[in-house]
Amino acid sequence: MSQPPFLSRPSVRLGLVACAAAIATILVLALYASVSKRKTEALQTSFRLVNLDEKTVDPAQWGKNFPRQFDAYQRTNERYTTKFGGAGSEGMAKSRLEADPRLVTLFEGYAFALDFNQRQGHAYMLLDQRTTKRVTQRPQTGACLHCHASNTVAYREEGIKQGAPGSLDEAFDSPHARQQLMAGFESICKMSYQDATKLVQHPVACLDCHDPRNMQLRVTKPGFIRGIAALAQSGEPTPHLPSIEKWRKGGGKEAYDANRDASRQELRSMVCGQCHVEYYCGPKTTLFFPWNKGLKVEQIESYYNDYKFSDGHRFYDWKHAKAGTEILKAQHPEFETWSQGIHARSGVSCADCHMPYVREGAIKISDHQVRSPLMDISRSCQTCHRFPEAEMKARVEIIQDRTHILMSAAEDAIVALIRDLDTARKAGIPEARLQPAMELHRKAQWRLDYVNAENSMGFHAPQETARILAESIDYGRQGQLSVKGLK
Repeated sequence: MSQPPFLSRPSVRLGLVACAAAIATILVLALYASVSKRKTEALQTSFRLVNLDEKTVDPAQWGKNFPRQFDAYQRTNERYTTKFGGAGSEGMAKSRLEADPRLVTLFEGYAFALDFNQRQGHAYMLLDQRTTKRVTQRPQTGACLHCHASNTVAYREEGIKQGAPGSLDEAFDSPHARQQLMAGFESICKMSYQDATKLVQHPVACLDCHDPRNMQLRVTKPGFIRGIAALAQSGEPTPHLPSIEKWRKGGGKEAYDANRDASRQELRSMVCGQCHVEYYCGPKTTLFFPWNKGLKVEQIESYYNDYKFSDGHRFYDWKHAKAGTEILKAQHPEFETWSQGIHARSGVSCADCHMPYVREGAIKISDHQVRSPLMDISRSCQTCHRFPEAEMKARVEIIQDRTHILMSAAEDAIVALIRDLDTARKAGIPEARLQPAMELHRKAQWRLDYVNAENSMGFHAPQETARILAESIDYGRQGQLSVKGLK
């Protein structure tokens, strides 16, 4: 009797099944080991090699525990260019005055007519300020450091020198620490820039945005702490900041405190809003954020118009050398402009776009190489917008191109008004008769500069930006008609 084929034999079949089962078991165990390893990896998001506390200013020390975030933070020194911003890859900041000579006329009599460069990454924020002609050739105050350096410890140290109770070992959210912070802030704002800058060593640092005990987000800048409390008290609707609306409904028995009341998602914008804002930092009073009436351009203007310096004079940044107008100078109102846009209303934070999430192995972190979303459209934009990258970039540039055209038209109108005012003054027309035109100049240039100083070329709130520039053009041309009507 002949034997069956080899593969048909029961013993062989049993052996093959056993081998297959063994291989499957090995594969399942390997998969389980890989998944377990990744899960463990995801849990180990930091390495505690050094102890961090409220005195640890140097980001390199934080980097020992958080190497991924520190690596990205260091790369904010990489230069890049978008169509309407960035210092370029050649290693030198580009002068905006050379690119647009009209700015020299607009800023005549003010330090910005000496030096006004394209923005660079966070790594350069302190160096750029220390070396600009606006500081080296014109006297400035220590208030300028509020948004250009990591100064929480410097403020607290100075506050202790001024008699505030407690020590630096106390947590930032303690009553003593708050007294130290505010006393030091008041004192350093009054110093000369040359003296104040000796008290700091680093640009924006981890300590400014994170609690060293648990890495929770927080705000530490005195100007923002006071400004956001004033905004909460204003009663102006803030749909993009629901914690303020909730605080108001609760009766507001204590002052609004972002570190206590704001959600984590709100703090992902507020930490940026500590510096990317409009504020006053001149010598006549302590630095402040003008949010007492709201965040819109006209609300800030109204607050400035009502504000009186200690000498009783109304608020202004400088008197224009040719027009004689008391001008308002905008800083960089990204937070205010963002608050008027669709992204803010939809709950999208600054960090969602400028610090998108990235994965390294199994770990998900925010990209600390803070930069334009246009440099990483797939992570910054396409997580929400399901359109090709080329289309997303085109949408942004269409908005920015249209804003730039409107801004150029506003510059033309205001430069023409300045020349008309200068001619009228030289012709001997009294300032009292020119005052209506000068007021129109103040309103027009404030709106133009508000957009020009804001670093999105209109993208943060396209319709609001177009409205602001339309008003700027209108006020500028009205001013010209006012001058021409004089004899």
